[in-house]
Amino acid sequence: MSVIELGEWGADFTANPYPYYAKLRESGPVHHIRMPDGWEFWLVVGHEEGRAALADPRLVKSPSVIDFVPVDEEVIGPNLLAVDPPDHTRLRKLVAREFTGRRVEALRPRIQELADELVDAMAPAGRADLVDSFAFPLPMTVICELLGVPVADRDSFRHWSNELVAPAGGTPAREVVEGFGSYLDELIEDKRASGPQDDLLSALIATRAEDGDRLSLPELRAMGYLLLVAGHETTVGLISNTMRALFAHPDQLAELRADFGLLDGVIEEGLRYDGPVETTTFRIAKEPTTVGGTDIPARSAVFVSLAATDRDPNRFPEPDRFDIRREPRGHMAFGHGIHYCLGAPLARLEGTIAIRTLVERFPRLELDPEGAPWEWMPGLLVRGVRRLPVRW
Repeated sequence: MSVIELGEWGADFTANPYPYYAKLRESGPVHHIRMPDGWEFWLVVGHEEGRAALADPRLVKSPSVIDFVPVDEEVIGPNLLAVDPPDHTRLRKLVAREFTGRRVEALRPRIQELADELVDAMAPAGRADLVDSFAFPLPMTVICELLGVPVADRDSFRHWSNELVAPAGGTPAREVVEGFGSYLDELIEDKRASGPQDDLLSALIATRAEDGDRLSLPELRAMGYLLLVAGHETTVGLISNTMRALFAHPDQLAELRADFGLLDGVIEEGLRYDGPVETTTFRIAKEPTTVGGTDIPARSAVFVSLAATDRDPNRFPEPDRFDIRREPRGHMAFGHGIHYCLGAPLARLEGTIAIRTLVERFPRLELDPEGAPWEWMPGLLVRGVRRLPVRW
């Protein structure tokens, strides 16, 4: 199989990767990819094959099988996304109780209050950057309040998070991770010293399994790290990407304004059509493995392109058509298998409240033709724009 040179696709691929993924899919569900820096991996672009890969126990998450330690794990420790059973099973069990549907639903009034406050602040100007004014601060405030992060520290979190998921090259990765890790250690120790508080991090410090098991300090640090980054960056993309899709399809935006009963369909189709996570974090073949008829050597890195799998015509008819009345069940925007996103219910709730509040409060909301050009998030992990100029 020939190696695909990803660097040859350039900025056009970053702005609109879907035609490139479609072309790959036409010639097979799995491809050998080489990055501009020389790193090679296998990319799964077929829906059925991607779903199977995400549930394949031969494709593991711990990089220890190739004697590699990423800088974030070296400094902060392995998080839930980077470990395998039985460690993963144990950690997820300790955390999952804090993300039940009932606990997430209890956040609805506060999320609505925050959304209303942000819209109130935006309204007088008549135009704004939707990312900076709304799509970012809403989930950031929610996850910081949920974890018990002081308001004064949230600008630091924005910098750390942006540099981790879509680095602009301004700060070395190790410096970012070390700053984040040191802060989390201090936050955890402060919460331990001050006693039980009504926030998730305090609950995770106090939680014990029936056998007395609990999270260690490195595990708490890694969990806080994962929840703060994954708990808001993806929701920023969910809100802004879905609004971009609605702006590009004004007939469907009008349908939503006339009937908010379509809102759940808007969120699910937004996740499928242009979800916030373009590609999963990597897995490693711990032994020679076959995926989609392609032989993958042991110790190879494997990624699943969620952007590609959710536009597979074998699963979704007319996949490039945005349709808020589509039956979108089966999309993989939140992953699949044992690493399925714990925060999916919270992301859906935030997205639902955000989109409805924007559309309801700003009946004339539209893209601002005089706004600055979009700047696409770099890399293969997240999908979205850094800015989204709008007016109303």
